[in-house]
Amino acid sequence: MSKRLRSSEVCADCSGPDPSWASVNRGTFICDECCSVHRSLGRHISQVRHLKHTPWPPTLLQMVETLYNNGANSIWEHSLLDPASIMSGRRKANPQDKVHPNKAEFIRAKYQMLAFVHRLPCRDDDSVTAKDLSKQLHSSVRTGNLETCLRLLSLGAQANFFHPEKGNTPLHVASKAGQILQAELLAVYGADPGTQDSSGKTPVDYARQGGHHELAERLVEIQYELTDRLAFYLCGRKPDHKNGQHFIIPQMADSSLDLSELAKAAKKKLQSLSNHLFEELAMDVYDEVDRRETDAVWLATQNHSTLVTETTVVPFLPVNPEYSSTRNQGRQKLARFNAHEFATLVIDILSDAKRRQQGSPLSSSKDNVELILKTISNQHSVESQDNDQPDYDSVASDEDTDLEATASKANRQKSLDSDLSDGPVTVQEFLEVKNALVASEAKIQQLMKLLGKDAN
Repeated sequence: MSKRLRSSEVCADCSGPDPSWASVNRGTFICDECCSVHRSLGRHISQVRHLKHTPWPPTLLQMVETLYNNGANSIWEHSLLDPASIMSGRRKANPQDKVHPNKAEFIRAKYQMLAFVHRLPCRDDDSVTAKDLSKQLHSSVRTGNLETCLRLLSLGAQANFFHPEKGNTPLHVASKAGQILQAELLAVYGADPGTQDSSGKTPVDYARQGGHHELAERLVEIQYELTDRLAFYLCGRKPDHKNGQHFIIPQMADSSLDLSELAKAAKKKLQSLSNHLFEELAMDVYDEVDRRETDAVWLATQNHSTLVTETTVVPFLPVNPEYSSTRNQGRQKLARFNAHEFATLVIDILSDAKRRQQGSPLSSSKDNVELILKTISNQHSVESQDNDQPDYDSVASDEDTDLEATASKANRQKSLDSDLSDGPVTVQEFLEVKNALVASEAKIQQLMKLLGKDAN
């Protein structure tokens, strides 16, 4: 954590002292109790990271600190700053309030309902307002004013907006200007470093041409963030992008367990997914990895006698209303994958991501996706009866880590195989589950080691 984070700083939601978490996409620091609520909202609402126990790209942390120090919280609490809000009985939470329902209700209103944001456009409006906001964002990212850009994004500006006259996106503009913190903010809101402008150049190209080498390297990392995190979850290493290595494909500790015909069939179904469905599945698995890793960090850093209760546990990915019910169901099933199953899914996703980048993807249909998801679902229901906690022994690691015994691997594989044969599973769900299991296992293993060191 940066030295600029001082003990005088307070939680953005309840004003409690010494916040130890950050909401990356909101540009705020939050306390442990408020973080438990943020986690239950889902990453589409709040992306949380621990300030000390989660690895941070330096410029990403600098971006969040800059937003916090420049009053980004006023974006989310704009109407509460009006004296009239006190008269109406509306107020923000305080440290003495109970997490449920007081803090939870306030945080949901603040970030999920955006109840206090200034002049939030109606979702039913035509595209004129969003287009105008996006054009303003396009112009603003060439400067260092992060708060202005976050405000525009909060009102509906699109990070990937392609300017019809300029022929490029906000990330192209920020990269050309060398605005690395603006690039971080845009990436958090979904900007794609691989998008080409009207002349075929990417933001990475502009950064390199302008001599902004740190920014160019960071944009490449952002471009591979999903596969990098999945690989790190399994083996604790990331690819060496500077030297042209963009993928690490971990190997199972006992590959003989992954040779069943059902497993091969599931992998083939995964490979036949369209790029769009594959990307959705990979993103869902990424979210599950994040949930598992954040859960492990949160549980390891809490006062268990007061904070760890059923109301603060996030047992599976929260519902994202922008996704279909089928996709949300598949996302939640990922939490039921055991270590071996999840690791297998992650490895398959990493392998196919590399294949798709280097070669021509296979065509697929929605039926294939549903079949894969169904298979994963059945696998999860069987496994959950035998093992509530994922283990991380099935993945070979280059780090000196203590893994659980592998005696139950055969049973897990058997349950996986039987699940793959029981009904349709979406390829997306299958990939999501596999990625999530791998990420969760690696993170838990690291936390167990940290806890062991702290205990000693």
